[in-house]
Amino acid sequence: MGADMDRAGDRADDDHGAGGAAVSSAGTSDAVRVSRRDDAVRAAVEQGLLGPDRPIVALLDVPGIRASAAALHAAFDAVTAPGTPVLHTFAVKATPLVPVLRLLREQGIGAEVASPGELALATAAGIPPGRTVLDSPAKTPAELREALALGVAVNADSPQELDRIDIAVRSAATASPLGIRVNPQVGGGSIGALSTATATSKFGVALRDEGARAWILRAYADRPWLTRLHAHSGSQGMPLPLMARGVAETYALAEEINRHVGRRQVDTIDIGGGLPVDFTSDATTPTYARYARLLAQATPGLFDGRYGLVTEFGRSLLAKHGTVLARVEYAKSAGGRAIAVTHAGVQVATRTVYAPESWPLRIAAYDAKGRPKTGPDVVQDVAGPACFAGDLLAEGRPLPLLEQGDHVAALDTGAYYFAHHYAYNSLARPGIYGFAPAGGDAGGDAGGVRFAVVREPQTLDEIVAESGGAHTRSLTDL
Repeated sequence: MGADMDRAGDRADDDHGAGGAAVSSAGTSDAVRVSRRDDAVRAAVEQGLLGPDRPIVALLDVPGIRASAAALHAAFDAVTAPGTPVLHTFAVKATPLVPVLRLLREQGIGAEVASPGELALATAAGIPPGRTVLDSPAKTPAELREALALGVAVNADSPQELDRIDIAVRSAATASPLGIRVNPQVGGGSIGALSTATATSKFGVALRDEGARAWILRAYADRPWLTRLHAHSGSQGMPLPLMARGVAETYALAEEINRHVGRRQVDTIDIGGGLPVDFTSDATTPTYARYARLLAQATPGLFDGRYGLVTEFGRSLLAKHGTVLARVEYAKSAGGRAIAVTHAGVQVATRTVYAPESWPLRIAAYDAKGRPKTGPDVVQDVAGPACFAGDLLAEGRPLPLLEQGDHVAALDTGAYYFAHHYAYNSLARPGIYGFAPAGGDAGGDAGGVRFAVVREPQTLDEIVAESGGAHTRSLTDL
């Protein structure tokens, strides 16, 4: 109970300060989201999205996604001078699903892409090139030419890439806003693989390396068409003050560039994304409001209207609104430990299975009818279907005892989980469905839950086709 109270206090500070009524509203929002999820789980079982022949499914909370997009807009509107151009983009890598991108487009969110595939997804979702940003450390000449022809914003990741852009802009006019990504080298967070502002990060121009700052000043002075500056210091595991420091360093560099060239050449700062997600509870914390206020306090000049802003949030927009739901196929025990063998494992939760300390997931227990399961907690493992011992969603987790035919839900999986399939054992990709209450956004009767297909379950024929089924004799005929 104490930990829950602490999290509630954090949420109050994040969203509303000392205002009691507002704090209650924030708590209610989280509670409504949990109620919608419970209704959707029960409805998925009742409506046959999940069953003996469909033992795993992924669910996306559509009202929740809309609410996150609205919260992002509101947070930056509250600290930004009126009339400031602000483009919020979604990091497509977080949930590369066309219907999700289309939903976000309708909420005023553009796309940050990092490959030709992601650009194709954004285009298929109808996101205009003018609301798309291309970031990647390994852009090919063809990829750059396509982006510049379309008018997609491009952030050069290295001096060599800028040389390629030089050639491209000399050969053909472009409407693309162009900039350079810098690495402010402010340090890393608790997950090294997601810390992109370390001394030796592969991303951007390392700002503190010898000669780097002078090179950047020359690059802008020699290229009047360089009008943006970009940095992204990291994501999950990054403390907010360190993220804010990276943004402050980038803003200071923009000011220095403009002083150096004698005009306001850099007119837009792309601050990246990276807001971490609380995977320990249903609370939405830290919030966009808290982060925006922290940035405004640390770097007030960033929000005074002299610079346009671009953001690239991903995980924080989607994570809380996704659930992986799987049947318990068998319940067994070994060495005195109860084990629930389910159909959700490494294929949908790769990071959790291989790095559980960095990526623990909350697990919720539901009974055979999809209702929250009650009863005394029993320490047990929740295992996946893959043929290796480490395929565990949770190990030694206290939950109501899971039995054959029950269901487990892996929570907070809307980003970087079920849309990033790992084809171990040729396990099929699960179907993904968006849901919303039939009568509006509030929780209610499970029978009133509407579902929409986001991605069909993968068929066995599709697995064979992906695995070279059309070329069965190609090697034997050599």
